Amino acid sequence: MATPVVDIPAELQSYWKNLDCGFPRVAEVFPECMQEAFTKLSNDGIDAYIEHARFLGKMGRGAEPILIFLEEWPGVAKSIGEDSLQDIMLFIRKMWKSPNGKAIVPFLQSLPVTARRLPTRDQISDYLSIALNLMERTTGSVHGIHQTFPSPGLPEMFKQIPVLLSQLSLAGLKSWADYGVRFYDDHPERQVEYFSLQSADSKAVMQRERHGTLLVDNDRKLSMYMRGLWQDEDMLIPYSSAFDELRKPIPYYDQLGIRLPDVYDDAQGILGIDRYRAALAHIIAHRRWTKSISADNLSPSQRMAVEALEDCRVEFLAMREYPGLRPIFTALHPIPAEDACDHEKESGVRHRLAMLSRAILDANHPYKNIHIIEFARRFHELMQQGESSTQSVVDIAVTFIARTRLQSDNLSKTHFKDTEVGFRDDNRHMWYFMEEDDEGEVAADQNRKLEPGEELKGLPPRHYHEWDYNSQSYRPDWVSVYEGLHPQGKASDIDKLLEKHAGLAKRLKKILDLLKPQDKVRIRYQEEGSELDLDVAIRSLIDYKSGAQPDTRINMSHRNDGRNIAVMLLLDLSESLNEKAAGSQQTILELSQEAVTILGWAVEKLGDPFAIAGFHSNTRHDVRYLHIKGYTEQWDDNVKSRLAAMEASYSTRMGAAMRHAAHYLEKQQADKKLMLILTDGEPADIDSKDGRILIEDARQAVKELDQQGIYSYCINLDPKADEYVSDIFGKQYTIVDNVAQLPERLPELFISLTK
Repeated sequence: MATPVVDIPAELQSYWKNLDCGFPRVAEVFPECMQEAFTKLSNDGIDAYIEHARFLGKMGRGAEPILIFLEEWPGVAKSIGEDSLQDIMLFIRKMWKSPNGKAIVPFLQSLPVTARRLPTRDQISDYLSIALNLMERTTGSVHGIHQTFPSPGLPEMFKQIPVLLSQLSLAGLKSWADYGVRFYDDHPERQVEYFSLQSADSKAVMQRERHGTLLVDNDRKLSMYMRGLWQDEDMLIPYSSAFDELRKPIPYYDQLGIRLPDVYDDAQGILGIDRYRAALAHIIAHRRWTKSISADNLSPSQRMAVEALEDCRVEFLAMREYPGLRPIFTALHPIPAEDACDHEKESGVRHRLAMLSRAILDANHPYKNIHIIEFARRFHELMQQGESSTQSVVDIAVTFIARTRLQSDNLSKTHFKDTEVGFRDDNRHMWYFMEEDDEGEVAADQNRKLEPGEELKGLPPRHYHEWDYNSQSYRPDWVSVYEGLHPQGKASDIDKLLEKHAGLAKRLKKILDLLKPQDKVRIRYQEEGSELDLDVAIRSLIDYKSGAQPDTRINMSHRNDGRNIAVMLLLDLSESLNEKAAGSQQTILELSQEAVTILGWAVEKLGDPFAIAGFHSNTRHDVRYLHIKGYTEQWDDNVKSRLAAMEASYSTRMGAAMRHAAHYLEKQQADKKLMLILTDGEPADIDSKDGRILIEDARQAVKELDQQGIYSYCINLDPKADEYVSDIFGKQYTIVDNVAQLPERLPELFISLTK
């Protein structure tokens, strides 16, 4: 008989009704359980608590499962998080649908101690995987007869979980359970003995798997170490590497805490607890001395080198503060053999970086390689100056990769032996990546913008391949592109140019008004729609009253009618722009400046995402890419001041500039992406003796842009451009013979291409 509802306090009546439980014992403890739940669970957590308790009370296993759950779950959730309930209930349902329903009660009884030993959802999930594997492999497998026999060992293991988890890591528990299944799957009595820790085999295997230092047993000690020596504190969150053999997670930290392996074995004469201290010292050193830097202009191998040298830098600073760390770091750091990597068959980047790291740490290293010796010396010279930073190791790292680069570094097979430094983290905190909204701050260096006139090479270069038409292949990482914000001038100069062309602006405005996107356009004469079209409805009513057939299409709907175009204007700023335009007293640069001013004003009126950049080159080692306007920037005085300071110099390595511009344009969310290239001559550079090679590379860049969904179009100011421009752009070009007309022609061309 159900307990009368009046026994439940009024404020809990709705919860009790949803629980729909008829067990008197549950009614007795329900108010107290709910009071604890209110203090430890969120509102959603309370709803899930009642929902799953209701299921446990109605699955036909008596009052025990729901009683245990109501009493224990709030405390368990506080330890491992409410989101773990989904995984736990899924496992319970699998036991309920199988012959293993009797194992549900011991499983629930073991949850509190399990949560204390495995305090994260990932660890609970791994634990449930072990239990599920045991259940599936031992259910109905007695003597090979597949009938509805429950697993003999599953409930016994749950009863022994307090002992097992106090002795074993998750990897050890998995090995212990696998042994029992493998040798006793067809002997139910011996299974019971094994999983209840009664057999000699069971105790021997547990003793064999019992090794290392468990993080959960040393959490308090390590927390005191952090606070006492480093004045730092954070939650220590264990993970098990036994369940992710492909990814092989390594230590890291984020906003939730510091992630460390659940167990460390003694290694190289260093105790497990000292391995934890070494890992924490390394992580805290990063938290104290590492500043995030941009990753966009570095190749993967360059980022690896920066990470390795930054690891060395923070360890050097940590050892300077606590010299006792040196013997621990030295013992745990591998010593890769100099000839261990087969450079004919595998990539050796990791191998060389591991040797360099060892040479930096250990002055008595065995290496004879001149590059290892030189860059270890350069690193120590940097540290002795006393003003090192994360950015300061970038130049050393990039130069090391360039100096030691081998053709085999591109091979997919990588040499890993003796290259992993186990106490180091994964360095995810070191990098930030430019998102599409950050383009206006692309010259950021440690979260700041470059000041006007600041040296462009403050950021490391971004490397691009270049097409060699002779070999019909790419030259890998051939061109170095340095980027930065264009220096600033007087924004008022641009305003004067707009006043000069006020008549043109007035004519353009009439065209722009027609092109402006309308947020919504009415679609009339609809059988079904979002609202009634009154004009049509009244006319239909008149027709109906007159006896004529009324029009039933009396509704209307709306659709968006907006332009969805992103535009990149790429300006050739080579030396030839300083020449006077034919028939004009102005230089080509000045006329280009006027044309871009009118175009920028026009596009701002349309509201299209729009960026402006200029480029010039001084050999393949120094292609300069200057940001004038970013996609997220408004047409304001900052942009105008950069445009006012436009200068022309050096040469025209067009292919690399187009590829770099595409790096930003392709990230824009637009249906159409247009790159306009304004140039006055053919691609050329002082280090290119073959006149065709840069033309062919630019042609290849156009093909690459097309594959990326970017439409490229060239406005060429060279009267002789017919000789080469079609080779590069096909039919996607216009030659402006009269450069003096450029301020008028450029906006008109843009409008015709985008309307």
